[in-house]
Amino acid sequence: MALGISPLTVALALGAGLALLAGCAALDARAGAREARWQAAHPPEGRLIGPPGERVHVLEAGQPRGTAPDLVLIHGANGNLRDFTFDLVARLEGDFRLLAVDRPGLGWSDDLGPRGDDPREQARVLRAALTELGLERPIVLGHSYGGAVAMAWALEAPSDTAALVVLAGATHPWTGRLGLWYRLNEGPLGGVARRLVTALASEAAIERTLASVFTPAPVPEGYAAHFGPGLSLRREAQAVNVRQVNTLLEHLQAMQPHYGRLRLPIEAIHGAADTIVGLEIHSARLEAEVPGVRLTRLPDAGHMPHHSHPDAVVAAIHRAAERAGMRAAR
Repeated sequence: MALGISPLTVALALGAGLALLAGCAALDARAGAREARWQAAHPPEGRLIGPPGERVHVLEAGQPRGTAPDLVLIHGANGNLRDFTFDLVARLEGDFRLLAVDRPGLGWSDDLGPRGDDPREQARVLRAALTELGLERPIVLGHSYGGAVAMAWALEAPSDTAALVVLAGATHPWTGRLGLWYRLNEGPLGGVARRLVTALASEAAIERTLASVFTPAPVPEGYAAHFGPGLSLRREAQAVNVRQVNTLLEHLQAMQPHYGRLRLPIEAIHGAADTIVGLEIHSARLEAEVPGVRLTRLPDAGHMPHHSHPDAVVAAIHRAAERAGMRAAR
């Protein structure tokens, strides 16, 4: 199972000969120059809040505080909040106070180190940061890996969470091994491969990787330019992502037995054509185990339903608000 925008497997195809270049100062210089360009092209859209070492990049949009329900948006693996600002935020800003976040170590948020590999710790840090902005009993939406963080949020603060919306969420333990990229990064060659990706990944390879995440839907026009894949290809961001994904199974094994105690409304949306996070492995089991889950199955959708089926996602968010007693569904 791979999550979110996978690091580019093109690095593997470069072979052992290119691996010898990993210690070359010229390669590091090229990687550093590309990182600087990527960061300049995609600066923070919001602001950094929280103490040093736990700063969270937050974009606040939509209605003023206290005039509409709070809706927290949590992105998936190897992503950032720009995944939501491409389209979804504009669809919701008339009805909600929106708080989109970069998860720890990704986008512009601080890396928490190994403790941040736990979705529960991510949820605690995100919730503490957003409390500074007057967060009040939010609806929490999580996509892909962010679905695990949303579930952790509810487990950590069940009485202060109004509802969850889980999009293609990675919520349950799975059998089998992760893909080759993540297995490679468990060993000593991981650092070599990440440096090669940062320095040498081509635009064509980036486009192919995005296409594999969106399949069977096309990548929306202008998405790559807005999202900024380069933010995910930075060496530190890659290292954080593979660490988080490689340890996710053990954290879900600890979390999943406690899901049944949740009593808040949960709207789950999952595409039957999702080859990254399987519907039957995750959302179907969530529906079976938790009384408050209502699962919408999208027969022709892949891993990015908020882009391929935005109306269904917006409708689910409004249903969650209605079920939480916040407003009538459309």
